[in-house]
Amino acid sequence: MSQITDEFVSVGLSAAAVEALSAAKREPDWLRALRLAAFDAFEKIPMPTLRDEEWRRTDLRGLRLNDIVPYGNVPARVTSLTSLDVALRAEIDAAGQTGGVVVQQDNGSIYSTLNESLLQKGVIFTDLDTAVREHGDLVREHLTKNVPVDYNKFAALNTAFWSGGVFLYVPRRVDVALPLQSLNYMATVGVANFSRVLIVTEADSDVVLVDQWLGPDHEGQGFAANVQEVFVGNAARVRYYSLQEWGQNVWNFSVNRTALSRDATANSLVGAFGGRFHKANVESALQGPGSTSEMLGVLFGNERQFFDHHTLQDHQAPHTSSDLLYKGALTDRARSVFSGMIHARPAAQKTDAIQTNRNLLLSDGARADSIPNLEIEANDLRCTHAATVAPVDDEQMFYLRARGLSETDAKRMIVEGFFETVLERIPLPGVVDRLRAVIAQKIT
Repeated sequence: MSQITDEFVSVGLSAAAVEALSAAKREPDWLRALRLAAFDAFEKIPMPTLRDEEWRRTDLRGLRLNDIVPYGNVPARVTSLTSLDVALRAEIDAAGQTGGVVVQQDNGSIYSTLNESLLQKGVIFTDLDTAVREHGDLVREHLTKNVPVDYNKFAALNTAFWSGGVFLYVPRRVDVALPLQSLNYMATVGVANFSRVLIVTEADSDVVLVDQWLGPDHEGQGFAANVQEVFVGNAARVRYYSLQEWGQNVWNFSVNRTALSRDATANSLVGAFGGRFHKANVESALQGPGSTSEMLGVLFGNERQFFDHHTLQDHQAPHTSSDLLYKGALTDRARSVFSGMIHARPAAQKTDAIQTNRNLLLSDGARADSIPNLEIEANDLRCTHAATVAPVDDEQMFYLRARGLSETDAKRMIVEGFFETVLERIPLPGVVDRLRAVIAQKIT
């Protein structure tokens, strides 16, 4: 891709910036038109306010959209791990053995690798820019079909300005035995991050993707708007785990939507720890009979962090099942909002759906709002939901202190036990170790 000039960067969020980005990438006409349609939707969709149902507990008045720089120059690609930043190499090493890695920095791919055996089986794991050039028909068939350009204002902004991104395609009956890893690093102050993930799996395939969003703390506002579209074929199995650890001043907006075909299984994990502001919409559309979705969430907020998760278990076909478990811990003056919906449509007979949200308050200034919802249009099903918001149990603290633990160690043990019911569902030791390390860091 051509270098992005200072003149382009100064354009800001505009149709001219979209045109310049698409031209610099030498994109096909269909993609340039899609980007422009998305930017048009971005301009037409009003900025959310506290009067809007989904945003009534989410205050955006501190967000400065006019300060967003949509793109910056990307560092040159490297051909070996030793050429990567020390922090990125450490993340790759910590993940253990993987089948492939894609590393991105400031909206561009700088390193990628995929096991030769997977290449020979037809697996595609690369940045989305490369996929557009080399597998354009496949990308065009799926891009924005799960998250349309007018899904919401920030998803539209992502569709207009995404760059780099990740494309994963798994052919029919291919089992990707080792997990794949994507690292997205926000290195440059002031440059927005518009990562996009597109996963397409054919029938009877199996794959795991661990997607990490990282960045150091910077002064001034950071901004990220990301979208993940996941298509799970008949009887296919997909695990998609996203771990958000942006710097302390980042405003993050995320949309993750998974479409499941007949007898498909999808397992998702949302880990939210970084940023000043985090807003995520996580949805499973169970479109095929017999499909199953597990949706896990872990968040830990401190200082004045804010987290807002809206989830949807959308049962569209009969004999489908979903199980959602989100847990959050908050300390200092951090705040969270959880709003979950189980929707069983008229055709979704024999639905089995569970939704659970638990919140642990570690300080008097922390606050959590939990709003479970049901919309039932079928008449032969089982749907349950539960939500709790509570401080640390005084009796538990007394019990642990009476056995010689300090107040800090006692609180750490309680928090670790609180999250354990989520962590024990994750079959990847590297992901579990990472989550435990971040949780421990937050407690101290």
